[in-house]
Amino acid sequence: MTMYEEISKNKHLSYVLIVVMTAVLIVFGYVVGYAATGVGWFALAIAVIIAVVMSLTGYYKGDKIALATSHARQVTHDDAPQLFNVVEEMSIASGNPMPSVYIIDDSAPNAFATGRDPEHSSIAVTQGLLDKMNREELQGVIAHEMSHVRNYDILFATLVGVMVGAIALMADFFLRWSFFGGSRRSSNDNSGPLGIILVVLALVLAILAPIAARMVQLAISRKREYLADASGVELTRNPNGLANALQKIADDEEVLEVANRATAHLYIAQPIKKFSDKKRGLFDTHPPIQERIRILREMAHQAPEPQAAPAAE
Repeated sequence: MTMYEEISKNKHLSYVLIVVMTAVLIVFGYVVGYAATGVGWFALAIAVIIAVVMSLTGYYKGDKIALATSHARQVTHDDAPQLFNVVEEMSIASGNPMPSVYIIDDSAPNAFATGRDPEHSSIAVTQGLLDKMNREELQGVIAHEMSHVRNYDILFATLVGVMVGAIALMADFFLRWSFFGGSRRSSNDNSGPLGIILVVLALVLAILAPIAARMVQLAISRKREYLADASGVELTRNPNGLANALQKIADDEEVLEVANRATAHLYIAQPIKKFSDKKRGLFDTHPPIQERIRILREMAHQAPEPQAAPAAE
């Protein structure tokens, strides 16, 4: 599949995801709402309102929420001239508009991109990344993030994150309400077997839906990282820059304090290292970093040697 086919596929999947996310939230919200209140029309109205608000919020404000929760501050060229120069280079190389640039005041090296399209995109890097990377490595990281922008991964990742967050929030609310006896009162109030069935169904969905949504989110995130690595190399023509940067990030023992489970999948490398070290497999937000480095090293080995310029006559 070519790069342009990948971009077209990502756009299509993003719009499909908006429809699916809205439908899932409506169904889940209706079941939970009916089980909690026993009033069908009220539960459906609340579910529709929540689904529409979450979908619109994710589309228009998801990037601002991610930047705010990461404590990122927007900077100008005078604040970080080398970073700005590298972002400008990769912006030109990718053919995308210049994104907004943010710095996270954290000593752990990491970075992420967010936004809904290349015209509304942002790239955030940690102060630790600026302090520990040379220019070639910084270029590799920015090229990776610019690829997420060019491939429309940013919209897809933001919408998936909002969907997972909304389902988890709704499930958590219902489970806490049930823990304090709400479901028993509701099943008694809702006459007939339908009320009991909906209460049981809501309990099952409240437990399984967040797990399923989370697994889908992580599987998508892992796949997009491999593609962004390869796309980033297209921009720099230098696999070693990104490979060396990932190796430095892997060797760094500091944990990114501002990262959390809602934003971890956005970063170039797993920021919650203690969790990652203990749990590897289905719940990883990223593919194994050593595997990514191995693939990039192979690209460097397979890359054709630069042709020597013909001698002047």
